[in-house]
Amino acid sequence: MQASELKRAAATARSIASSLGLAADEAIVLQDSNKLTLRLLPCDTLARVAPAAEQVAQFEVDVAGRLAASGSPVAALDPRVEPRIYERDGFVVTLWTYYEPVTPAEIPPDEFAKALRRLHAGLRAVDVPMPHFTERVGQARALLADRDRTPALPDADRELLAGTLRDLGRSIAARGAPEQPLHGEPHPGNLLATAEGPLFIDLETCCVGPVEFDLAHAPEAVAGHYPGLDEGLLRDCRSLMLAIITTWRWDRDDQLPDGHRLGREWLAQLRTALAHG
Repeated sequence: MQASELKRAAATARSIASSLGLAADEAIVLQDSNKLTLRLLPCDTLARVAPAAEQVAQFEVDVAGRLAASGSPVAALDPRVEPRIYERDGFVVTLWTYYEPVTPAEIPPDEFAKALRRLHAGLRAVDVPMPHFTERVGQARALLADRDRTPALPDADRELLAGTLRDLGRSIAARGAPEQPLHGEPHPGNLLATAEGPLFIDLETCCVGPVEFDLAHAPEAVAGHYPGLDEGLLRDCRSLMLAIITTWRWDRDDQLPDGHRLGREWLAQLRTALAHG
């Protein structure tokens, strides 16, 4: 967020928390990307803030509530307030339990896989409608087709990404592999090491697809502890995932720091993966 918008968003989160009886004299920025994540003190709650026009917070709240109720390994909403979205001043705010980091922060591959399998089991019982993973592919393709939104992307790289998204999106869907609800982006940044064990966050990306699509976002060693995977499908999903996240880095509105540098690195990785595919 721009500095002025960030300040306004933090003030909105503090105001909402205070109106709910949570003391929020201070807001510490934990993450500033597509949404703002704040630690509010002294009430010690986690606030996620997004512009009202760009949010899918209700979907995330619905999924998180159902998963937490089933004992799935997910971060919980703050139990001190009603589990819903709060809208004010052009922002939507959701309030979550804050988990103190533990060491080591890096979760071993076997524990990562165990947590992901538990999450997948819980997701199979969730009755919230979810998009298909191919919708994310379509969004990335639409971004590439809009040169006004991706002005810095070289033509050769645009062609590579567009072709990869088109071909792998179709071939993966055509395999007819078993599908189920997924986290959508279970990379290490979305799995917290807590005193309660590994907990997944950022459930707004949940979608339906083969489990290999989720494993493509996890460290490669995790797949060795997740039985029953189709190695060929996993390889294709990794290349597809790389093409998707690389495309986001060229969005002119991308908020990830140093995004173009990452985009260039990932393009090189994608070319290597496709050459050895």
